[in-house]
Amino acid sequence: MSRAVTDPHPAADPCARARALVDGVERVVRGRRGAVELLVTAVLARGHVLVEDVPGSGKTTLATAFAASLGAECGRVQATADLLPADVTGSGVWDPATGGFRFVPGPVFAPVVLVDELNRTSPRTQSAFLEAMEERVVTVDGVRHRLPDPFVLVATQNPVEQHGTYPLPEGQLDRFAVRVVLGPLDEDVERQVVREQLGGNRPEHLSPVLDLAGLLDLQRATAAVHVADAVLDLAVRLCRATRTDPRVQLGAGTRAAVTLVRCAQGRALLAGRDHVVPEDVQALVVPVLAHRLVPGDGHTLLAEDGTAARTLTQERLAAGLAGSVPVDLRR
Repeated sequence: MSRAVTDPHPAADPCARARALVDGVERVVRGRRGAVELLVTAVLARGHVLVEDVPGSGKTTLATAFAASLGAECGRVQATADLLPADVTGSGVWDPATGGFRFVPGPVFAPVVLVDELNRTSPRTQSAFLEAMEERVVTVDGVRHRLPDPFVLVATQNPVEQHGTYPLPEGQLDRFAVRVVLGPLDEDVERQVVREQLGGNRPEHLSPVLDLAGLLDLQRATAAVHVADAVLDLAVRLCRATRTDPRVQLGAGTRAAVTLVRCAQGRALLAGRDHVVPEDVQALVVPVLAHRLVPGDGHTLLAEDGTAARTLTQERLAAGLAGSVPVDLRR
């Protein structure tokens, strides 16, 4: 049963409502304002989010707190090696009353879907999410079933413990608008989190600050944010630069350029602007483009334990490109 929405800005502008959503999530997810804003930015752009960090860092809490702040059903998929595509999409079940098969929807038929440790399931099951993420439909037994609107998929993965995992292919990674890396908490914030958790401050106790219809309104408002030719040109040139850099084996494609601009629109809306500025694009280069890059041979950094640190390499490459592509304001 859905809970009543306590929208603190029922008649306010889209910026105020989007910030209220950020504040709602942050009531549980402490000390990670940037990560929460990045998740909301991606959702405003109708994108999906990959959250990457070590176990116990709050990846699942971030996703469930977001769903709770919307008062939305959260479909949960725990990815394991034996998970089947039908466990995600649903399947046909024989119905004796009708003498035929009846489609029973899977957990992907929810406005917010959390996939815990996506890289622990097989490539066959990982592929079950591709159609849902791109076209917002799933095809079962030759019949296309439309997913809810809005539809947001938040997946998590552990970048350290890789035993028994299946690295996400580039085609899957390209369907995530942003990758969010949480990072460590300050000691005082971590102490606050432990104290609040002991006191029962959990996502399931959050009151919704926005409903699904309100989120759709925000997504439409985001799409209406003005993008000047110079800003669009900057996004395109940044993505093209990843394809010509000798340190990058596989760069970002056209879908990445579209996503970069859409996320920049979301960032502008959160900032209270009706137009995108170049700084919006530049600030999103790492979260939007880094996970799409495949470093070339000899350009992978090493972590302290001697293992290849792909995420670190991707982020440094993307950050370097962000500073090397100038803004041409003449367009």
